[in-house]
Amino acid sequence: MPEAPQTILSPASVPDEHRKALEFIEDVTANADQVQRRVLAEILAQNAPAEYLHRHGLPSRTAPDPDAFKRLIPVVTYEDIRPDILRIAHGDISSILSGRPISEFLTRFAARSRISGTSGGERKLMPMIEDELDRRSVLYSLLMPVMSQFVPGLDEGKGMYLLFVKSEARTPGGLIARPVLTSYYKSRHFLSQPFDPYNVLTSPNEAILCLDSYQSMYAQLLCGLIHRAEVVRVGAVFASGFIRAIRFLEKYWTRLCRDIRSGELDAEITDRAVREAVVRVLRPDPELARLIEAEFGRGSLQGIIPRLWPNTKYVDVIVTGAMAQYIPTLDFYSGGLPLTCTMYGSSECYFGLNLNPMCKPSEVSYTFIPTFAYFEFLPIHCSGNGRTEFDHRELVDLVDVKLGQEYELVVTTYAGK
Repeated sequence: MPEAPQTILSPASVPDEHRKALEFIEDVTANADQVQRRVLAEILAQNAPAEYLHRHGLPSRTAPDPDAFKRLIPVVTYEDIRPDILRIAHGDISSILSGRPISEFLTRFAARSRISGTSGGERKLMPMIEDELDRRSVLYSLLMPVMSQFVPGLDEGKGMYLLFVKSEARTPGGLIARPVLTSYYKSRHFLSQPFDPYNVLTSPNEAILCLDSYQSMYAQLLCGLIHRAEVVRVGAVFASGFIRAIRFLEKYWTRLCRDIRSGELDAEITDRAVREAVVRVLRPDPELARLIEAEFGRGSLQGIIPRLWPNTKYVDVIVTGAMAQYIPTLDFYSGGLPLTCTMYGSSECYFGLNLNPMCKPSEVSYTFIPTFAYFEFLPIHCSGNGRTEFDHRELVDLVDVKLGQEYELVVTTYAGK
């Protein structure tokens, strides 16, 4: 369930470059009801031409009334709108779900839903519009202003984040279909962002964008080792991905040491852009190679992260939900460094961030940022036989959720889903 806004430090006590971000968080969470009403009005005005709204009785000539929207538009699952999504995927450019042109699809494999019962293995297509990335990028811009309140000196070093893209496809109608993070890493918001001392990464963009997972991982870890003294935080999106990187390092550390010692990149890295990016920072460093060899020569990998990156202050990975199973392994590798979960999002929508990112993984909660979408909550009830039951007439707004009640999240987005 959503967390009530938490108290954050006064903007006067933080660097100037973070003041506006913290003021924004304070403003939109303190005025969540007003912001949510505005967001819903904007969504309905933008999507007034959408066939889907007219199909359910909303007028087509004026911006739909929010009260009429709540009364007439049903709560639906992906399966309910799948025929409309397939029309778009096959090239129908009319305003079906959105008043704006669909720019691409975000893909995901469905987990089982308590509402729909949909099981995993089905690839879902989430419609996106061009300006949705502008909106989602706001969440990324809030992460370091919050984190820097708890961890000093993050602007004095680099982050070793292991980031990867996946393959993309095209629908029969010609729209790109790709995972949400691939869409972001290939966007101007990631590739052309202005310099920010709080967001300097050791991984070159060329390595992040390389589709060959071996070459991408090898290059990113090599660059992370080259910049080891400057690394102040490490991470990946999911805990499982970061553990995979450590095991890759365990398997290939001798090759990496050879490259560092000689200043020559392994011949198996054949991607031209990746080679050129890595060669720009790779220099012969026999002392660093000896240090890495000595650490792996000790046998145990316990605490290997601070042993290789001694200035690391925390490990930034998602360790909630299904990722919680990896916490003991991460604790072993990290030597007890804090495990931080900073944000909450999905292919469908981005939701919010953790305003107490240094808390224990078991205590993680997220504060919804009410500008991202219109959020409603469906109370979950358990019947006498243990079955989960929903009553769509019980939908409540973001500001009306009750502490201790479990909810299914219902979102209405600017993209028309």
